[in-house]
Amino acid sequence: MFKSCSKLMSFLCIVVLVMTTSLTFAQAPAATNAASLPTIIPAAPNINAKAYVLMDATSGKILASKNMDQRLPPASLTKLMTIYLTFQALKTGSISLNSKVTVSKKAWKMGGSKMFIRVGKQVTIDKLIQGVIVDSGNDACVQLSEYVGGSENAFVQMMNQEAQLLGMKNTHYTDSSGLPHPNHYATAHDLALLTQAIIRDFPQYYHYFGQKWLAYNGIRQPNRNRLLWRYPGADGLKTGHTTQAGYCLIGSALKNGMRLISVVMGTPTDEARSDDSIRLLTYGFRFYESHLIFQAGSAIASPRVWFGSASTVPAGVTQDLNITLPRGQFQKIQTTIKPDNNLKAPIKKGQTIGSVILTQNKQQIESVPLVALNSISKGGIFSRSMDHVTHLFHGWFGSDGSKTKNVSLTSQTTTTAAAPTTTQASPLVPLTTAKPPSNPKGL
Repeated sequence: MFKSCSKLMSFLCIVVLVMTTSLTFAQAPAATNAASLPTIIPAAPNINAKAYVLMDATSGKILASKNMDQRLPPASLTKLMTIYLTFQALKTGSISLNSKVTVSKKAWKMGGSKMFIRVGKQVTIDKLIQGVIVDSGNDACVQLSEYVGGSENAFVQMMNQEAQLLGMKNTHYTDSSGLPHPNHYATAHDLALLTQAIIRDFPQYYHYFGQKWLAYNGIRQPNRNRLLWRYPGADGLKTGHTTQAGYCLIGSALKNGMRLISVVMGTPTDEARSDDSIRLLTYGFRFYESHLIFQAGSAIASPRVWFGSASTVPAGVTQDLNITLPRGQFQKIQTTIKPDNNLKAPIKKGQTIGSVILTQNKQQIESVPLVALNSISKGGIFSRSMDHVTHLFHGWFGSDGSKTKNVSLTSQTTTTAAAPTTTQASPLVPLTTAKPPSNPKGL
């Protein structure tokens, strides 16, 4: 009987163990698919500045901002427009880097930060550009404005006209260097647009912004942009400071094919503007990535054309189509190439013939024109007659031969589009890295 009880107890223990194990497995949570987890982006760094913007230089995507459209005194950030117009004159050939300029009395007498050019002496445009960017020289800035515009007043009119062309809606200049004036103002957003234009329009001259030192007239001065020493990948652009404006800095850095622009205005100290810029740039590189979807001029579709010398026309985009997204979101983007209905010859090269639409979770995030990459003239009588019959046939069945094309970005980027430029996570940069020499006072 004892053996029977022992067997019964063993049997009951096994039953309890099996039931407990089954219950444990039944209540265990299902495995989570990591790919289905939402991407969580933290809030932008808390920055003690009156206004700031963090922008992707290629796509123009704003990644973080504060009071970005508030009008503020820009101090020497003004000089970026002076440099933009100088680069423009170089590009058109109206001046050259080797052009020699005789220093005017007005330029020589300028106070604040100086390059220390001498009245009556000659200096090249190349040196004046360095004097503006590296030394933040008010004297060099006025001299450039006089040479490019004929006078500083005429040059200021050019500055305001160019600001409007670049979409800088809340900017107005009264001088070329950034001296305080009630009607001299800009916004962080507008200055980011200007910086983007410099990077986009004049890559051949961008190297000036990464120059750390300038020796001229027996005086060697450091670039006031501490990012050039402290942040890996930083290669521009400009500092600014007055009592009214506080300490300002426009920075840019390039990492793994992704370029970001940071604009910080109205910080309390020189150190703060550098620290805040580093925090913004680090945030952008760590949590966002940029992708090239389609290259400008590449054929991404061949819509049907009626009554033409050719039955289809290669179509693409006029500018590189780039997007900036939180990390991990790229595979969720759907690209739709949608030609217009009933495309008929003649068609001119560059003519808009449809649209390219990017969506995420069924929400449109970008739309750009689809344009003809070639011209298509009218076809001959025979081909047009055949098209009339075919076109009539398609009309009966509710089709014009044009098809909307949904593109998988994974496959598309390996065929008709260039491989996307994807950034990798970058480590946080400590704020106690090597510093440049202390900055002299001035704009």
